[in-house]
Amino acid sequence: MTRTDDTPPAWDERTQLTTFLDYARDTTRAKCDGVLAEDARRALLPGSPLMTMSGLVNHLRWVEYHWFQVVFLGEEDQGPWTEEDPDREMRIAVDFPLPRLLDEYAEQSARYRELVAGHDLDERARRAVRGGLHVDLRWILLHLVEETARHNGHLDILREMLDGTTGD
Repeated sequence: MTRTDDTPPAWDERTQLTTFLDYARDTTRAKCDGVLAEDARRALLPGSPLMTMSGLVNHLRWVEYHWFQVVFLGEEDQGPWTEEDPDREMRIAVDFPLPRLLDEYAEQSARYRELVAGHDLDERARRAVRGGLHVDLRWILLHLVEETARHNGHLDILREMLDGTTGD
């Protein structure tokens, strides 16, 4: 598997944060490289029927949407989830080809890269999260690095179970 380098081109905080998020995003794509369509939809863990490669990619896409558009910008939540089905983004992912999900994730990542470039890291989110706290953009970036990296570990396990492919 190939992926981009995590060494930032500059050492300021913004560049380091965005480099690590892009690195994690690229790792997601690399873990999905060459996966067969039917394998991308397979749930391999009996206790986690929604954990498919497609489901994880779609989840990551919608998690970024939630944090950037709903929480940070304060837009109305248009995500696929509902109160009755809070994990719907993972469930519906099997209805779409993995290349489409990856393309949509890449297109969205490019838009969010521009959004982040246009805002100060200290800028607070318009919507509150737990306990009424308005997190700043820095916290959102750190959270997305953590979330994406954690799910890359899941993708790594699924990929090895599917076809034996391993990577860093």
